[in-house]
Amino acid sequence: MSDKQRILIVDDDENIAELISLYLTKECFETLIVHDGESALREYKTFRPHLIILDIMLPGIDGYEVCREIRKTDNTPIIMLSAKGETFDKVLGLELGADDYIIKPFESKEMVARVKAVLRRFNQIPGTKSANDDGKSLSFPGLSINLDNYSVIYNGEHVVMSPKELELLYFLASSANQVFTREQLLDNIWGYEYQGDTRTVDVHIKRIREKIKDCDDWSIETVWGVGYKFEVRE
Repeated sequence: MSDKQRILIVDDDENIAELISLYLTKECFETLIVHDGESALREYKTFRPHLIILDIMLPGIDGYEVCREIRKTDNTPIIMLSAKGETFDKVLGLELGADDYIIKPFESKEMVARVKAVLRRFNQIPGTKSANDDGKSLSFPGLSINLDNYSVIYNGEHVVMSPKELELLYFLASSANQVFTREQLLDNIWGYEYQGDTRTVDVHIKRIREKIKDCDDWSIETVWGVGYKFEVRE
C-alpha cells in the first residue's frame, strides 16, 4: 500500500461518495468507496483505513451497526455522516463510539478540516523518544493509559476505546484532582472548530465509565454544576 493516509468512504449515494473522494484525493489522501454496510465491514479489514467516513442510512446493515461492530475490536477514527440533525441521532452516534458527526449538506472545506482535525488528534504520536523520555503514559493502580500507542490497560486487560474516549480519559488523569468544566474539556479534546455541544462530553464520560470502573485508589467524579475530575486518593 502507499504511504498516503487511507480513508474509507461509506455512503450509498454515489454522487456524494465520489464528491467526498474528490475533495480528499486533492488533499493527498488515498480513498476507497463502498455503498453498503456489509461491504464496509469487509473492506475495513483489508483496506485498513486510517479513518472512516460513515453514512448512517445504508442498505442492509446501517451505519450505527457498522460503527458498533468496528468498535468491538478497533479504535479507528470514525466520522458519521447523515442528513439527520436531531440531537438524538448525534448522541446515539457518539455513544456508539463515533469521533465526529457531520450533517448533510456540508461544505467541502468543512469536510476536509474535520478529517484533518480528527487524524491530527489521533496521530499525535512522537516520532522519537530519548532514553529518559517516558512518553505520554500514565499509571494508576489497575489502570495504564498510553497516549503514544493509544492503549488502555485495565486490570491487566486491554480496553478498546475510541480516540476521543482515550484522549478525554488521559486529559483528566494527567491533571488528577483538578476540576474541568465541560466547555474546557470540549476546547481541549475536540478543539475550537468542533460544532457540538457540552452533551458530547457527558456521552463520552458515560462510555468511559462503562469500560473502566472506579476503585478505592481513583475514580472519575462528577462535580455537579461544574464538570468532571479524575480523583486520586492517597
